[in-house]
Amino acid sequence: MTSMCIGQYLSVRHHTQRMLVLAVAVGVLAGCGHSRVVRPPAPAKQSARTTAKPLPPARSSQPKYGAMAVVRPGQTVYRIATENGITALDLALWNDIPPPYTIHPGQSLRLYPRDGHEPVTKVTASASAAPPVKPGTTVTPPTAKPVAATSPKPAPTSSSSTLEWRWPADGVVVSGFAAGDPTRQGVDIAGKAGQPVRAAADGVVVYSGSGLVGYGELVIVKHNDQWLSAYGHNRARMVNEGALVKAGQQIAEMGRSGATRDMLHFEIRYNGKPVDPQTYLPIR
Repeated sequence: MTSMCIGQYLSVRHHTQRMLVLAVAVGVLAGCGHSRVVRPPAPAKQSARTTAKPLPPARSSQPKYGAMAVVRPGQTVYRIATENGITALDLALWNDIPPPYTIHPGQSLRLYPRDGHEPVTKVTASASAAPPVKPGTTVTPPTAKPVAATSPKPAPTSSSSTLEWRWPADGVVVSGFAAGDPTRQGVDIAGKAGQPVRAAADGVVVYSGSGLVGYGELVIVKHNDQWLSAYGHNRARMVNEGALVKAGQQIAEMGRSGATRDMLHFEIRYNGKPVDPQTYLPIR
């Protein structure tokens, strides 16, 4: 091949390569005109709906006189009590539910004490039609007769209890029982961690555990069919359910479980109703 032919061949080849490059470039640009930009998906926004917080446990009971609750599948004594503004201990006592406080679907529970009745006297005034009054006649309104107030049935006095009560712990009473105040259903006795907590009277332990929210480590002693006592916020329990205890016998160690300080929360209950412990305990 002559040098001229070679030159023409190289020129044609170079021209052909340039045309291919231009064609590829045009194709790329044309493709860019129809391309999509894929952006990473935006982070999902958090739902504005917040998870409902569980109801806090009731610190005191508000009985619903005449009301009943039917147990639904999955419900517990604690859940039913909390939903109705009642302490789990009260609900269990009002319905004679023994430890471990097992209930069954379809079971009916009272939301008020066994012998309870609404302590409110409703006075209904019957209004009769007044006779027509002639013009110019002065009418004197009748004087309303005072309605005698019905006082609630007083709590049983110490003379109605045949039990010989003893103080359950040494220490100073830092919070006393207040009649009509549902937040003060017993007395709080301040002391030191580990000091003895004793049975206030002879009886049998019907509960020893920490399943009742708000009482911490709790011991309940049944003295007879009407009377029981409760000992809360212990550091340690020293008796099991079913144990027979004597007045003055150590049943627990003082602590602060479920409380903000070392103390014993002590209650006395008559037919499930809290009464003032200092009415029955000896004066000291």
